[in-house]
Amino acid sequence: MLEGSGQIKSFSVKCIVTLQSSPPHETGIATKRGLDKLRRILLAQFASFPVNGADLYEELKNTTAILSTGSKSLDKLLDSGLYTGEVTELVGAPGAGKTQVCLNIAANVSHNLKQNLLYIDSTGGFTATRLLQLLQLRTEDEQEQAEALQRVQVIRVFNAYKMLDALQEFRSSAAHQVVSASGPVKVLVIDSISAVVYPLLGSRQPDGMALMMHLAWEVKTLARELGMAVVLTNHVTRDSGNGHLKPALGRSWSFVPSTRVLLEDSKESCGGTGTSRIASLTKCPRQVRTWGGHACPCIPRLR
Repeated sequence: MLEGSGQIKSFSVKCIVTLQSSPPHETGIATKRGLDKLRRILLAQFASFPVNGADLYEELKNTTAILSTGSKSLDKLLDSGLYTGEVTELVGAPGAGKTQVCLNIAANVSHNLKQNLLYIDSTGGFTATRLLQLLQLRTEDEQEQAEALQRVQVIRVFNAYKMLDALQEFRSSAAHQVVSASGPVKVLVIDSISAVVYPLLGSRQPDGMALMMHLAWEVKTLARELGMAVVLTNHVTRDSGNGHLKPALGRSWSFVPSTRVLLEDSKESCGGTGTSRIASLTKCPRQVRTWGGHACPCIPRLR
Protein backbone atom coordinates (compact mmCIF):
# COMPACT_ATOMS: atom_id res chain seq x y z
CA MET A 1 0.00 0.00 0.00
CA LEU A 2 1.33 3.47 -0.88
CA GLU A 3 1.90 5.66 2.20
CA GLY A 4 1.81 9.48 2.25
CA SER A 5 5.61 9.60 2.38
CA GLY A 6 5.84 7.80 -0.93
CA GLN A 7 7.08 4.57 0.64
CA ILE A 8 5.38 1.25 0.00
CA LYS A 9 4.38 -0.80 3.05
CA SER A 10 3.15 -4.37 2.79
CA PHE A 11 0.62 -6.04 5.05
CA SER A 12 0.04 -9.69 5.91
CA VAL A 13 -3.62 -9.76 4.86
CA LYS A 14 -3.94 -12.62 2.34
CA CYS A 15 -7.54 -13.77 2.76
CA ILE A 16 -10.97 -12.64 3.96
CA VAL A 17 -10.60 -14.47 7.27
CA THR A 18 -7.42 -12.53 8.09
CA LEU A 19 -9.08 -9.26 7.09
CA GLN A 20 -12.04 -9.95 9.38
CA SER A 21 -9.86 -10.65 12.40
CA SER A 22 -7.13 -8.01 11.95
CA PRO A 23 -7.16 -4.51 13.53
CA PRO A 24 -7.10 -1.51 11.16
CA HIS A 25 -3.38 -0.77 11.56
CA GLU A 26 -2.54 -4.28 10.29
CA THR A 27 -4.70 -3.99 7.18
CA GLY A 28 -3.59 -0.64 5.80
CA ILE A 29 -7.09 0.85 6.15
CA ALA A 30 -6.85 4.18 7.91
CA THR A 31 -9.98 4.09 10.07
CA LYS A 32 -11.98 1.50 11.93
CA ARG A 33 -15.12 2.82 10.23
CA GLY A 34 -13.65 2.12 6.80
CA LEU A 35 -12.61 -1.36 7.84
CA ASP A 36 -16.08 -2.13 9.24
CA LYS A 37 -17.68 -0.98 6.00
CA LEU A 38 -15.42 -3.24 3.95
CA ARG A 39 -16.14 -6.16 6.27
CA ARG A 40 -19.90 -5.70 5.85
CA ILE A 41 -19.56 -5.70 2.08
CA LEU A 42 -17.50 -8.90 2.11
CA LEU A 43 -19.91 -10.62 4.50
CA ALA A 44 -22.88 -9.73 2.30
CA GLN A 45 -21.15 -11.18 -0.78
CA PHE A 46 -19.39 -14.25 0.54
CA ALA A 47 -20.74 -15.33 3.95
CA SER A 48 -23.11 -18.25 4.38
CA PHE A 49 -26.43 -17.57 6.05
CA PRO A 50 -28.48 -20.03 8.13
CA VAL A 51 -31.32 -21.85 6.43
CA ASN A 52 -34.40 -23.16 8.20
CA GLY A 53 -34.42 -26.96 8.42
CA ALA A 54 -38.11 -27.13 7.50
CA ASP A 55 -37.42 -25.11 4.34
CA LEU A 56 -34.59 -27.47 3.39
CA TYR A 57 -36.89 -30.45 3.87
CA GLU A 58 -39.59 -28.92 1.66
CA GLU A 59 -37.01 -28.14 -1.02
CA LEU A 60 -35.76 -31.72 -0.82
CA LYS A 61 -39.27 -33.12 -1.30
CA ASN A 62 -39.91 -30.87 -4.30
CA THR A 63 -36.61 -31.46 -6.09
CA THR A 64 -35.62 -35.07 -5.32
CA ALA A 65 -36.68 -37.93 -7.58
CA ILE A 66 -36.02 -41.63 -7.04
CA LEU A 67 -35.07 -43.61 -10.14
CA SER A 68 -35.21 -47.39 -10.30
CA THR A 69 -32.00 -49.24 -11.15
CA GLY A 70 -33.92 -51.98 -12.94
CA SER A 71 -33.15 -54.51 -10.18
CA LYS A 72 -35.74 -54.99 -7.43
CA SER A 73 -33.12 -56.31 -5.02
CA LEU A 74 -30.78 -53.38 -5.61
CA ASP A 75 -33.64 -50.88 -5.39
CA LYS A 76 -34.63 -52.35 -2.03
CA LEU A 77 -31.06 -52.08 -0.80
CA LEU A 78 -30.87 -48.42 -1.94
CA ASP A 79 -34.15 -47.49 -0.25
CA SER A 80 -36.17 -47.52 -3.51
CA GLY A 81 -33.46 -46.64 -6.01
CA LEU A 82 -31.08 -43.88 -7.14
CA TYR A 83 -31.71 -40.44 -5.66
CA THR A 84 -31.22 -37.32 -7.76
CA GLY A 85 -28.81 -34.86 -6.20
CA GLU A 86 -26.69 -37.69 -4.80
CA VAL A 87 -23.61 -39.66 -5.83
CA THR A 88 -23.83 -43.47 -5.63
CA GLU A 89 -20.63 -45.49 -5.89
CA LEU A 90 -20.40 -49.15 -6.94
CA VAL A 91 -17.25 -50.76 -5.55
CA GLY A 92 -15.89 -54.15 -6.47
CA ALA A 93 -13.03 -56.24 -7.76
CA PRO A 94 -12.61 -56.97 -11.49
CA GLY A 95 -15.38 -59.29 -12.61
CA ALA A 96 -17.72 -58.32 -9.77
CA GLY A 97 -20.26 -56.93 -12.24
CA LYS A 98 -19.88 -53.15 -11.88
CA THR A 99 -20.14 -52.51 -15.64
CA GLN A 100 -23.07 -54.89 -16.01
CA VAL A 101 -24.98 -53.08 -13.27
CA CYS A 102 -24.22 -49.75 -14.98
CA LEU A 103 -25.50 -51.07 -18.32
CA ASN A 104 -28.61 -52.41 -16.62
CA ILE A 105 -29.22 -48.97 -15.09
CA ALA A 106 -28.76 -47.38 -18.52
CA ALA A 107 -31.26 -49.77 -20.11
CA ASN A 108 -33.85 -49.23 -17.39
CA VAL A 109 -33.51 -45.44 -17.29
CA SER A 110 -33.63 -45.04 -21.07
CA HIS A 111 -36.46 -47.49 -21.76
CA ASN A 112 -38.64 -47.97 -18.68
CA LEU A 113 -38.24 -44.46 -17.25
CA LYS A 114 -37.77 -42.78 -20.66
CA GLN A 115 -35.11 -40.45 -19.25
CA ASN A 116 -31.85 -39.30 -20.84
CA LEU A 117 -28.57 -40.66 -19.52
CA LEU A 118 -24.92 -39.68 -19.99
CA TYR A 119 -22.50 -42.63 -19.86
CA ILE A 120 -18.77 -41.81 -19.50
CA ASP A 121 -16.70 -44.90 -20.29
CA SER A 122 -13.05 -44.89 -19.22
CA THR A 123 -12.36 -48.64 -19.44
CA GLY A 124 -13.76 -49.60 -22.83
CA GLY A 125 -16.37 -51.75 -21.11
CA PHE A 126 -19.39 -50.09 -22.73
CA THR A 127 -20.74 -51.79 -25.85
CA ALA A 128 -23.86 -50.80 -27.74
CA THR A 129 -24.46 -54.46 -28.54
CA ARG A 130 -24.69 -55.39 -24.86
CA LEU A 131 -26.98 -52.45 -24.15
CA LEU A 132 -29.22 -53.48 -27.05
CA GLN A 133 -29.41 -57.03 -25.65
CA LEU A 134 -30.60 -55.64 -22.33
CA LEU A 135 -33.19 -53.51 -24.10
CA GLN A 136 -34.39 -56.53 -26.07
CA LEU A 137 -35.15 -58.24 -22.76
CA ARG A 138 -37.51 -55.35 -21.99
CA THR A 139 -39.28 -54.94 -25.32
CA GLU A 140 -39.48 -56.63 -28.71
CA ASP A 141 -40.49 -53.39 -30.42
CA GLU A 142 -37.51 -52.25 -32.52
CA GLN A 143 -38.77 -48.66 -32.55
CA GLU A 144 -38.79 -48.58 -28.75
CA GLN A 145 -35.31 -50.07 -28.68
CA ALA A 146 -34.02 -47.41 -31.08
CA GLU A 147 -35.62 -44.60 -29.07
CA ALA A 148 -34.07 -45.94 -25.86
CA LEU A 149 -30.62 -46.12 -27.48
CA GLN A 150 -30.96 -42.49 -28.58
CA ARG A 151 -31.53 -41.46 -24.97
CA VAL A 152 -28.10 -42.79 -23.97
CA GLN A 153 -25.21 -40.42 -24.70
CA VAL A 154 -21.77 -42.05 -24.55
CA ILE A 155 -18.41 -40.32 -24.07
CA ARG A 156 -15.18 -42.33 -24.06
CA VAL A 157 -12.25 -40.88 -22.10
CA PHE A 158 -9.07 -42.63 -20.99
CA ASN A 159 -7.37 -40.12 -18.70
CA ALA A 160 -8.40 -37.82 -15.89
CA TYR A 161 -7.84 -34.63 -17.87
CA LYS A 162 -10.18 -35.72 -20.68
CA MET A 163 -12.77 -36.76 -18.11
CA LEU A 164 -12.56 -33.37 -16.42
CA ASP A 165 -12.97 -31.67 -19.81
CA ALA A 166 -16.02 -33.83 -20.57
CA LEU A 167 -17.69 -33.01 -17.24
CA GLN A 168 -17.01 -29.29 -17.58
CA GLU A 169 -18.26 -29.21 -21.16
CA PHE A 170 -21.40 -31.07 -20.16
CA ARG A 171 -22.04 -28.69 -17.25
CA SER A 172 -21.54 -25.70 -19.54
CA SER A 173 -23.93 -27.16 -22.13
CA ALA A 174 -26.52 -27.87 -19.45
CA ALA A 175 -26.26 -24.29 -18.22
CA HIS A 176 -27.08 -23.10 -21.75
CA GLN A 177 -29.86 -25.70 -22.11
CA VAL A 178 -28.38 -27.33 -25.20
CA VAL A 179 -27.81 -30.83 -23.79
CA SER A 180 -30.68 -32.60 -25.50
CA ALA A 181 -33.70 -31.57 -27.48
CA SER A 182 -35.70 -34.38 -25.86
CA GLY A 183 -35.16 -33.23 -22.29
CA PRO A 184 -32.56 -32.92 -19.54
CA VAL A 185 -30.13 -35.68 -18.62
CA LYS A 186 -31.26 -37.22 -15.32
CA VAL A 187 -28.54 -39.83 -14.76
CA LEU A 188 -24.76 -39.67 -15.11
CA VAL A 189 -22.79 -42.94 -15.12
CA ILE A 190 -18.98 -42.90 -14.86
CA ASP A 191 -17.37 -46.31 -15.36
CA SER A 192 -14.82 -46.04 -13.91
CA ILE A 193 -13.52 -43.13 -11.84
CA SER A 194 -10.59 -45.07 -10.38
CA ALA A 195 -9.30 -46.15 -13.81
CA VAL A 196 -8.29 -42.57 -14.62
CA VAL A 197 -7.47 -41.26 -11.13
CA TYR A 198 -5.52 -44.13 -9.56
CA PRO A 199 -2.52 -43.83 -11.94
CA LEU A 200 -2.10 -40.19 -10.88
CA LEU A 201 -1.82 -40.86 -7.16
CA GLY A 202 1.64 -41.23 -5.68
CA SER A 203 4.89 -39.36 -5.25
CA ARG A 204 5.57 -39.14 -8.99
CA GLN A 205 2.34 -37.26 -9.62
CA PRO A 206 2.20 -34.40 -7.08
CA ASP A 207 -0.91 -32.89 -8.70
CA GLY A 208 -2.84 -36.16 -8.66
CA MET A 209 -4.70 -35.46 -5.43
CA ALA A 210 -5.69 -31.96 -6.58
CA LEU A 211 -7.01 -33.32 -9.88
CA MET A 212 -8.97 -36.04 -8.06
CA MET A 213 -10.67 -33.49 -5.81
CA HIS A 214 -11.39 -31.28 -8.83
CA LEU A 215 -13.17 -34.23 -10.44
CA ALA A 216 -15.02 -34.82 -7.18
CA TRP A 217 -16.19 -31.19 -7.12
CA GLU A 218 -17.44 -31.39 -10.72
CA VAL A 219 -19.35 -34.61 -10.04
CA LYS A 220 -21.01 -33.33 -6.87
CA THR A 221 -21.85 -30.02 -8.56
CA LEU A 222 -23.58 -31.81 -11.43
CA ALA A 223 -25.59 -33.91 -8.98
CA ARG A 224 -26.61 -30.96 -6.83
CA GLU A 225 -27.13 -28.13 -9.31
CA LEU A 226 -28.62 -30.13 -12.19
CA GLY A 227 -30.62 -32.53 -10.02
CA MET A 228 -28.95 -35.61 -11.47
CA ALA A 229 -28.41 -39.08 -10.04
CA VAL A 230 -24.71 -39.85 -10.41
CA VAL A 231 -23.40 -43.43 -10.45
CA LEU A 232 -19.65 -44.09 -10.22
CA THR A 233 -17.66 -47.31 -10.24
CA ASN A 234 -14.51 -47.78 -8.19
CA HIS A 235 -11.99 -50.59 -7.77
CA VAL A 236 -10.91 -52.20 -4.51
CA THR A 237 -7.44 -52.51 -3.00
CA ARG A 238 -6.11 -54.65 -0.18
CA ASP A 239 -5.43 -53.00 3.17
CA SER A 240 -1.76 -53.32 4.04
CA GLY A 241 -2.62 -53.62 7.73
CA ASN A 242 -5.24 -56.37 7.91
CA GLY A 243 -5.34 -57.63 4.33
CA HIS A 244 -9.05 -56.83 3.91
CA LEU A 245 -10.43 -55.34 0.70
CA LYS A 246 -11.26 -51.65 0.75
CA PRO A 247 -12.38 -49.08 -1.86
CA ALA A 248 -9.60 -47.49 -3.88
CA LEU A 249 -8.66 -43.78 -3.97
CA GLY A 250 -8.24 -43.41 -0.21
CA ARG A 251 -9.89 -41.56 2.62
CA SER A 252 -10.22 -38.21 0.84
CA TRP A 253 -12.39 -39.78 -1.87
CA SER A 254 -14.51 -41.68 0.67
CA PHE A 255 -16.39 -38.45 1.47
CA VAL A 256 -17.46 -37.92 -2.16
CA PRO A 257 -20.18 -40.58 -2.62
CA SER A 258 -23.37 -40.25 -0.59
CA THR A 259 -24.04 -43.97 -0.97
CA ARG A 260 -21.55 -46.79 -1.46
CA VAL A 261 -22.37 -50.35 -2.54
CA LEU A 262 -19.90 -53.23 -2.47
CA LEU A 263 -20.43 -55.76 -5.28
CA GLU A 264 -19.11 -59.29 -4.94
CA ASP A 265 -19.31 -62.26 -7.30
CA SER A 266 -20.77 -65.16 -5.32
CA LYS A 267 -20.06 -68.67 -6.54
CA GLU A 268 -22.72 -70.19 -4.35
CA SER A 269 -26.43 -70.60 -4.95
CA CYS A 270 -28.46 -67.78 -3.46
CA GLY A 271 -32.08 -68.48 -2.73
CA GLY A 272 -32.19 -71.16 -5.37
CA THR A 273 -31.58 -68.68 -8.20
CA GLY A 274 -28.13 -69.91 -9.14
CA THR A 275 -24.91 -67.97 -9.28
CA SER A 276 -25.54 -64.37 -8.23
CA ARG A 277 -23.86 -61.12 -7.43
CA ILE A 278 -24.08 -59.98 -3.84
CA ALA A 279 -24.51 -56.27 -3.05
CA SER A 280 -23.66 -54.90 0.40
CA LEU A 281 -24.60 -51.39 1.45
CA THR A 282 -21.56 -49.93 3.21
CA LYS A 283 -22.52 -46.26 3.28
CA CYS A 284 -25.90 -44.53 3.02
CA PRO A 285 -27.37 -41.29 4.47
CA ARG A 286 -30.74 -42.98 5.05
CA GLN A 287 -29.79 -46.41 6.35
CA VAL A 288 -27.23 -47.78 8.78
CA ARG A 289 -25.48 -50.93 7.65
CA THR A 290 -22.17 -52.46 8.67
CA TRP A 291 -19.53 -53.68 6.22
CA GLY A 292 -20.32 -57.34 5.72
CA GLY A 293 -22.47 -57.33 8.86
CA HIS A 294 -25.85 -58.64 7.70
CA ALA A 295 -27.12 -60.89 4.97
CA CYS A 296 -27.14 -58.94 1.71
CA PRO A 297 -29.62 -59.05 -1.15
CA CYS A 298 -28.59 -60.94 -4.26
CA ILE A 299 -28.59 -59.39 -7.71
CA PRO A 300 -29.28 -62.02 -10.40
CA ARG A 301 -26.49 -62.25 -12.95
CA LEU A 302 -27.43 -60.56 -16.21
CA ARG A 303 -27.77 -62.97 -19.07
